[in-house]
Amino acid sequence: MRARIFEPAKSAMQSGKALTKRWLLEFEPETPLEIDPLMGWTSSSDMRRQVQLQFDTADEAVAYCKAHNIPYQVFEPHRPIARPKSYAENFRFDRKEPWSH
Repeated sequence: MRARIFEPAKSAMQSGKALTKRWLLEFEPETPLEIDPLMGWTSSSDMRRQVQLQFDTADEAVAYCKAHNIPYQVFEPHRPIARPKSYAENFRFDRKEPWSH
């Protein structure tokens, strides 16, 4: 029953950074998903798979795990370094890629 603490990435339909500054605590699955032979739906008897706790910081999530004696693993987010660009940079004379119609 190990817990994963991570900061979720934004969804494909999201352009802003709303709801990406929270940290989530999820439990790793203990049993694999079972396929229902009649309908083909997947199900599991593992109730912890449905639990998802939200925290403002990773330290709060770690403190919760320590208080409840839950083994945990923290996954740090990977964020590429993006520098802000302006519209005028499209028309720079020293541009590496040619820009034309």
